[in-house]
Amino acid sequence: MQFTFNLPVNLLFGSGKAGEIGRRAALLGKTALIVTGRGSTKKSGLLDRVTGLLRESGLTAIVYDKVEPNPLTTQVYEGAALAKEKGCDLVIGLGGGSILDASKAIAFMVKNDGDLMDYIYGRKTPGDALPMILVPTTCGTGSEGNSFAVITDPRNGDKKSLRSNAIIGNLSIIDPELMVTMPKPILASVGFDALCHSMEAYISAIATPVTDLYALEGIRLIRESLVPLYTGKSAKGDWEKLSWASTLGGMAIGLAGVTAPHGIEHPPSGLRNIVHGRGLAALTPVIYERSVAAAPEKFAEISRRLGGKDETDLVGIIKKLLADIDLTITLGQQGVNADDIDWMAENTLRVSAAGIANHPVKFGLEDIKDIYRQAL
Repeated sequence: MQFTFNLPVNLLFGSGKAGEIGRRAALLGKTALIVTGRGSTKKSGLLDRVTGLLRESGLTAIVYDKVEPNPLTTQVYEGAALAKEKGCDLVIGLGGGSILDASKAIAFMVKNDGDLMDYIYGRKTPGDALPMILVPTTCGTGSEGNSFAVITDPRNGDKKSLRSNAIIGNLSIIDPELMVTMPKPILASVGFDALCHSMEAYISAIATPVTDLYALEGIRLIRESLVPLYTGKSAKGDWEKLSWASTLGGMAIGLAGVTAPHGIEHPPSGLRNIVHGRGLAALTPVIYERSVAAAPEKFAEISRRLGGKDETDLVGIIKKLLADIDLTITLGQQGVNADDIDWMAENTLRVSAAGIANHPVKFGLEDIKDIYRQAL
């Protein structure tokens, strides 16, 4: 057995921990750029609460609130320009996975010049980033626990990850109380994304004993909590379970990477701006039907963690889970059409080569086209 392990995350987990944002931020800077979305943190009152906590601790708060799902390079540049203009020395990401990814990329671009995609594709060597505090309000991407920031280039639709230890948050505050206001469709989408992270990390060709521990525990916790939370039949502690499972999944893919479902989903969401978790819901059963035979022991263990028997019933269990959270959906229902297939398949092999290489089955161009056709 040989493997390496390096994941320098700093987590503060627990209900009510968001109340420590001001005190913790004061240890890192004096002028904070709060990166958030257009609506949810304002409607819930969280944005006002956080700006108040920062000011009580002597910090100046600057708000950048233009980040949308599938964040764009243009939004990253705009946020970084605002941070420079206002003299920000700290970035606070407040929101879902897209917000956290954008926050990390903004903190990075304050310290690095030029085209973000040059760093993403390795044409330039990444440098430093501003200090960051990451505060997730959804339990899906696990961005608070890894060194990834998924960004879309609007010039060509490429959706790809910036990867650098410089964008690991100095502190991630995971407060399950911040999750409870999520609308059910968002809960379903992000919850399934979290499950996919753990499943994909577990079957990845570069998985390690450490990532296996993270991934299998994440799968178990999601099985116990997601459907009860969605259906209103949850027990005490279920929000903690789902929030922790999300972070575990983020840490697992931070080391083991993702596989074909994420690799094949990124092109349609980059092209058609679909919701990531809904794209995964359309693609994952199709991909796993073609994958189980290549790694039966791995897929059997996933099935057991989800309450099944072995690899033969896994796809059916995933489909039932999707039905239970009203997430049975096709790519066609999300605006993807047959004319998109050639571009998406070619983009997959160009942008998501690592994820495709990590998968138990080595899909070629025509295989990926067939997957898209079946998922339409």
